[in-house]
Amino acid sequence: MTDLLPLLLATIFWIATHNGFAGTDIRTRLVGKIGEVGFRIAYAVTSVIAIMMLVQAWEAAVAMPLWSAPAWLRLILAAAMLPAFLFFAAGLLRNPTAVGGEALAGQQARGIQRITRHPMLWSFALWALVHVIGNGDLASLIFFGTFAISAFLGMPSIDRKLAARAPEAAARLRAETSIMPFGAILAGRNRLVLGEIGWLAPLLALLGWAALLHFHARFFGVPALLPF
Repeated sequence: MTDLLPLLLATIFWIATHNGFAGTDIRTRLVGKIGEVGFRIAYAVTSVIAIMMLVQAWEAAVAMPLWSAPAWLRLILAAAMLPAFLFFAAGLLRNPTAVGGEALAGQQARGIQRITRHPMLWSFALWALVHVIGNGDLASLIFFGTFAISAFLGMPSIDRKLAARAPEAAARLRAETSIMPFGAILAGRNRLVLGEIGWLAPLLALLGWAALLHFHARFFGVPALLPF
């Protein structure tokens, strides 16, 4: 258990900095003292430090196997990374819940936002969950589970921050979209228009996904797919 202590401490530090105060009154007070730009710089530096701590602690932790993912399951997990890449690419190109996206939030939801208003965080959540299931050891459960929890907690946190900055835009976005993918569409509050997503995001997603499958073993030491 002592081998996991640095990883647990790094996990607490990550959750505390990203979900403990980022969407609370503490953030407001910090912005009042150091300004919005100063806060964003401090937040970015803290994030880099937290990620470095997490990665180093995870790599140093002794792997304690909990389960083993069979080859057929790894095939499903690899396929699940394709929508994760699509959410990521589409979120990069158009994301009203990103910092500075208030103007987009006030417009009619389009493209990937018809599916979910948090495509970027869903990409991280899917990535993390895929690796939790695929790795099957305690250290990876803590490491990748931390990012999954952070992503899920971040979605309502971002909604609160957007509501504080631009209440009318946030109200319209909530009315037309959902946190859960396809939630607003299934509820009849929106409709699926695949053409609005365009061709660039799917192309980038497909290229990124193919590169991941090809280079995963070289960069991370483990192949994305195991032979049947």
